[in-house]
Amino acid sequence: MPRYLAFDLGASSGRAVLGTLDGDAMRMEEVHRFTTPVAERDGHLFWDLDALWADLQAGLRHALAAAPDLRSLSVDSWAVDYVPLGDDGQPLRLPFCYRDPRTDGVMDRAFETVPREAIYRHTGIQSLPFNTLYQLLADQAHAPGLLGRTRTHLLIADYFNHRFGGRPAIERTMASTTQLVDVRSGGWSAALSDAFGLDRAAWPEIVEAGTRLGPAREAPGVEVVASCSHDTGAAVAAAPAEGDDWAFVSCGTWSLLGAERSAPLVTDEARRAGFTNEAGLDGTTRFLKNLTGLWALQECAREWDASGNGPTDWAALEIEAAAAESLGVIDLEDARFVARGGMEGRLRAYCRERGTPEPASRGQLARLVLDSIADSYRRALADLEAVTGRSYSALHLFGGGSQNRLLCRLTAEACGRRVVAGPAEATALGNLLVQARAMGDLPAGLSIRDVARRSSDLHVYTPTSD
Repeated sequence: MPRYLAFDLGASSGRAVLGTLDGDAMRMEEVHRFTTPVAERDGHLFWDLDALWADLQAGLRHALAAAPDLRSLSVDSWAVDYVPLGDDGQPLRLPFCYRDPRTDGVMDRAFETVPREAIYRHTGIQSLPFNTLYQLLADQAHAPGLLGRTRTHLLIADYFNHRFGGRPAIERTMASTTQLVDVRSGGWSAALSDAFGLDRAAWPEIVEAGTRLGPAREAPGVEVVASCSHDTGAAVAAAPAEGDDWAFVSCGTWSLLGAERSAPLVTDEARRAGFTNEAGLDGTTRFLKNLTGLWALQECAREWDASGNGPTDWAALEIEAAAAESLGVIDLEDARFVARGGMEGRLRAYCRERGTPEPASRGQLARLVLDSIADSYRRALADLEAVTGRSYSALHLFGGGSQNRLLCRLTAEACGRRVVAGPAEATALGNLLVQARAMGDLPAGLSIRDVARRSSDLHVYTPTSD
């Protein structure tokens, strides 16, 4: 049975997942898991490339030990952050983390050169302060010498695919998130590059999901594949859905709520509602809104863990939250919740300022966050239906958040929709299935979604379920 290796890099943790195509289903086995390392230097946040690379190599060793006949590998990751490479192909510095404050104010200054509305019409991408475009403009202002020495930029997943041995390229689902791609032509935007004085030649070719990039240097029999390099692109590709009256929620550190479309929707109404048009598998568009997701609760858990009380027991925390009295909801999209550190204090301060009862326990704080996430889904779904002029009968909720039964139940109640939860490892599944198709191994007549349904353990929540 053919086997493949997916490296799924999240903002908080990464994993190496070995996939085995067993007839018409993909069986998955996690062979390595690790914390995504953030380096804090001189008041800035970076991703530690060498530490990440060491874990990726460890994952490959574990996979080869279990599957000497490994067919291929591919890396997916979060979007927007990039590695600048010099003439020798080596990184000129560590990539900044998108939560680094160096881009503060950059986006608003950019609008003085090209208005927000024009950027949206050109790229279809929602303007967020940490988008690749604004990170480049921060480099332009604070490190012009570095930009001048940059031969090419690679986003995180594409950088590691290249480091494994593939040729330098950026996969389309990832490229589309940069706010540097023309939403109509699909190529790097000459208009925006010229307007902002950016070197378009410093960006490599854009390739389609499923492109074979070359053999791995350390395992010549293993092909490096550009699957969907963007983790959400991979997750949506593996949504175990049928028909077209469904919307999706990819729930992890971030939540992405939207629908899959055959073409971009670039209207003023879509822009004002905060929707973005990202490329999906096989020419589709992921029309979605970025939401905070589990970030606030993950940050609280990180602080609790650092206090010396041991690692957070997430299952116990969910039970405590389910038993806790609901305090209502707060707006987790408030800018104060973006930064790292001091999250519990900021949540409590927000409650005091707004007159919301302050949580009396960790369980009640978790309930407040989960109620607020579900309410953000309700509001985003209403916006989605208003902008698209369609109604969606079901929400496919996948990613790590699908394992939180309380969140799934609260989402069904808040949205008044059937919620189909799973798979939890949707991103890794999508990564593996795109590899299998690229290697010519999918059974005849079956699509990636067909195999995804046969590979997933799903749970359904209705608005009246308990």
